[in-house]
Amino acid sequence: MQSANRPDFIALQVRDLVASRKSYVETFGFEASTHCPPGAIIFKTDPVRLALREPLHALPEAGPLGVGMVLWIACTDTDALHDLVAERGGVIQSPLADGPFGRFFVAGDPDAYAITFHTARN
Repeated sequence: MQSANRPDFIALQVRDLVASRKSYVETFGFEASTHCPPGAIIFKTDPVRLALREPLHALPEAGPLGVGMVLWIACTDTDALHDLVAERGGVIQSPLADGPFGRFFVAGDPDAYAITFHTARN
């Protein structure tokens, strides 16, 4: 019997692809792939690729997107990334803390998606 067993590709629909790309690259430090389809930005995140894309359907004109969804992104040094995101003017939605999945903080992107950055425990 077939079953779903893991995320393979994550794409967030955004209101302004240029502004969102700038935030993910310049504030969060993601590296964009040089090979992206029209209307999308794919980041070099392995093993699961993260992308931003123009909406497939109309999005609300205002308010946060992705309410109820939290994306967890592993990083090598949560404290250093937190300080860098704050220094670059990023929105910190939840301060540094220790949790069951390691040290983490939550930042918001231009569409108010909640991105949890954490130092994964091995």
